[in-house]
Amino acid sequence: MTNNKTKHLIDVPYINQSEKWPTGCESVTAVMLLHFLQFDIDVDTFIEQCLEKRAFEERAGELYGPDPAMYFAGSPYEEDSMGCYAPVIVRALEKAMQRCGQEDKKKDKNTGNRIPHRPHGDGQEEPGEESSRYEIIDETGKDISDLIDTYIDHGMPVPLWAAINMRDPIVGPKWRLFDSGEEFTWISNEHCMLLVGYDAEKYYFNDPYENNGVIGYEKKVVEDRYRWQHMQAVGVRRLQTGKNPSKSPKFNSITPALRNKNFSQ
Repeated sequence: MTNNKTKHLIDVPYINQSEKWPTGCESVTAVMLLHFLQFDIDVDTFIEQCLEKRAFEERAGELYGPDPAMYFAGSPYEEDSMGCYAPVIVRALEKAMQRCGQEDKKKDKNTGNRIPHRPHGDGQEEPGEESSRYEIIDETGKDISDLIDTYIDHGMPVPLWAAINMRDPIVGPKWRLFDSGEEFTWISNEHCMLLVGYDAEKYYFNDPYENNGVIGYEKKVVEDRYRWQHMQAVGVRRLQTGKNPSKSPKFNSITPALRNKNFSQ
């Protein structure tokens, strides 16, 4: 059990999404986590090379778009885009770690010399092996208290879906999914942040929205907004040297029944 009487906070490098990624909260949050793990990647590279994206289309007068559990819906650079769900970020984080590991050399900022990239840990991996030190897990459906016990109390931040400034959720807009033609309902004010700590009253986040920085939100409000966004979160586990993550992490997909469910209860 966690002890909520004192404040627990993980120090994570902060990035403000308002600089150029108005709907890029998921990507900015993921890159903050990668920087915490000492992977050398910027937000633009993450978006352009790791994030799976798909634009909207009009067909016979109806709006068609991607399943946000499969693609980012739109572009993180555009204000009228939507976002994406946890499985997309799981895959993007895996790609980002593999990309960083496959780069043979990195430049030392102080000396200008080229040095091998090293994430957190005592192992001396060869280039290409860094990503094998971590397993990325779709933790959709897990209570925040369990995320605290599993990750935060062990020093690992957690990307978590809630709401912009904890605003009330808004049902809509809607579009038809490309693959199935099924009508999908988006819950607006969706926002992804990096859970970094807690105390007796609040959960604390690196919140990339409008330079919010490290900010605390009331627990009950966060838990409600989290339910509205299908209780989505992404976990990262450090693996012991010599052990490999599962080849195909299990994704908790957003089922059709969940897509239109009222999570306010």
